[in-house]
Amino acid sequence: MTPWVRRGMLAAFDILCWSLATAVVLGVRHDFSISEVQWESVLFYWVTSSLLLVVVGYFTKFYRGRFLVGSFDEAAGLAVHVGIVAVLALVSTPMVNETLPRSIPVLVPPVALLLAAAGRWYYRSLRIRSGDPQGVDTARPVLVYGAGDAGRQVLQLLRAERRPGLDLRVVGFLDDNPGKRNLRIQGVPVLGTGEAIAEAAEEVGARAVILAIPQATGDFIGKVQDQVASRGLDFYVLPRVADLLGSGVDASAIRPVEIGDVLGRHQVTTDLTSIAGYLTGKRVLITGAGGSIGSELTRQVHHFGPGSLVMLDRDESALHGVQLAVHGHGLLDGPDTVLVDIRDAESLRSVFEEHRPEVVFHAAALKHLPMLERFPAEGWKTNVLGTLNLLNLSAEFGVERFVNVSTDKAADATSVLGATKRLAERLTAWHAQETGRPYMSVRFGNVLGSRGSMLHTFNAQIAAGGPVTVTHPEVTRYFMTIPEACELVIQAGSMGGAGEVMVLEMGSPVRILDVAKRMIRHSGAQKVEIVFTGLRPGEKLHEVLFSDDEVASATDHPMVRTVPVPPVAPAGLDGLDALDGLSSIRGLLRPVSVPASVTVPVAATEPERGEL
Repeated sequence: MTPWVRRGMLAAFDILCWSLATAVVLGVRHDFSISEVQWESVLFYWVTSSLLLVVVGYFTKFYRGRFLVGSFDEAAGLAVHVGIVAVLALVSTPMVNETLPRSIPVLVPPVALLLAAAGRWYYRSLRIRSGDPQGVDTARPVLVYGAGDAGRQVLQLLRAERRPGLDLRVVGFLDDNPGKRNLRIQGVPVLGTGEAIAEAAEEVGARAVILAIPQATGDFIGKVQDQVASRGLDFYVLPRVADLLGSGVDASAIRPVEIGDVLGRHQVTTDLTSIAGYLTGKRVLITGAGGSIGSELTRQVHHFGPGSLVMLDRDESALHGVQLAVHGHGLLDGPDTVLVDIRDAESLRSVFEEHRPEVVFHAAALKHLPMLERFPAEGWKTNVLGTLNLLNLSAEFGVERFVNVSTDKAADATSVLGATKRLAERLTAWHAQETGRPYMSVRFGNVLGSRGSMLHTFNAQIAAGGPVTVTHPEVTRYFMTIPEACELVIQAGSMGGAGEVMVLEMGSPVRILDVAKRMIRHSGAQKVEIVFTGLRPGEKLHEVLFSDDEVASATDHPMVRTVPVPPVAPAGLDGLDALDGLSSIRGLLRPVSVPASVTVPVAATEPERGEL
């Protein structure tokens, strides 16, 4: 049907409702016993009211597509529309239709409104129910865990939108709120709480579960995943709340659960006002912008509308990728991309002279612990001297705020990586002391999904059929997703004082062996071995966020704590060669200890094996 035909049918339906309302009032109020003159006046009233319905509806655009038929907005518009027609008809009746019974113009409009509204609501329910995928035999029945707003949106999306690989039909809801036990949402019942997943799935024949609770924690997701997997059901999740802000739920947001959902999902609250206060309209420089942390920092800072945003990296391909992600093109021909190595002080000086940054996020670093144990001079040149170059230029050019991205390996350092990052924290503290400006470091643990991370390694090993390599059966690490970490880095940048180390709350440490087992179990792979290779030189069994001599203090943010760090003067460091510099930091290293109760060889010709 064309739009005009549909709108004409809607007007005809309202006229029909007005006619039925007139008949109802005549029958109930007058038993259809009125004089011939009054019958003529009733007919005249009906014709006049019908014309008013069409004319008023045309000029107010009520019949010209102003509202979605059956929507709540249209319900309010319908009441106003009928009210205008009723008032016009009532006011004109004494002048042009004196013989009309007074009960007709008074009682007909409210009855007509009820009939018109009821018809629209019935049409809405039919439209919603008809939205289920055609060919229900091919659509997989699914339970939605969460009967809140997100769950309702999931139901509407799956009825309205189809996409390859997600041909699902909602057959029931689960919700832990007992008050929703008998609720029906658009005809779909709430079958029980999350503890009844197995019974509910068997009752309605569900083959998958969608967790529609964006604020769910990683522990909760892991618990539900284990329940669902034990019943042989597929499991889908929605992104966390922060990822849905401004966009809501769409079909592309519904995806299979990932290990990052279980290990991450820290509930991050952000003070947007304080962040905008130091980023909006400012000239911002991000080093290491092409890396995992740097690229996400760039994306998030871009949303706060800086006056200019300069992305600096020594990897041209990485710069291409981040420019494409942020600006939608990878032309690499503008001043926002800078190909410079932070080791090169003179090239860095030209960048500062040209762009005059007011805020610097320093995310450039060499981070792979085993490589830096083999090539410690490279770690010294990048993580220490490169950071010193940036700090010297920031102080010289009046940078207002400097945020050094550090690592938990700087606490009680046992490796070249930890020692160099610890020295970078202390250099930052010294420059903060000298300038009096908020130059600070932000320290956090492992991030999920970064290039070369454990998860990528495990996925590749599982896909290849194994074995999955774990250094030690008791090794633990802290985890956070990249977006969560970067969101807190930006928040900490607004809070930190001069020389402080802001430490992000990482939750409880996770045993790597448990992660490997979970990934194997939920991959569907059969008989994948886990091989223990032994701790590598400089590697800790358990990471810590604070050194033994550090005392943490709370901040205004529940997920950020602060510790003071002793400053160290950079005098002479930039003149040292790598070997002399490394010898100067050996005193920062602490020996690695492995519990005597578990012995795993550092290098073994026949590694220990654990079969799953």
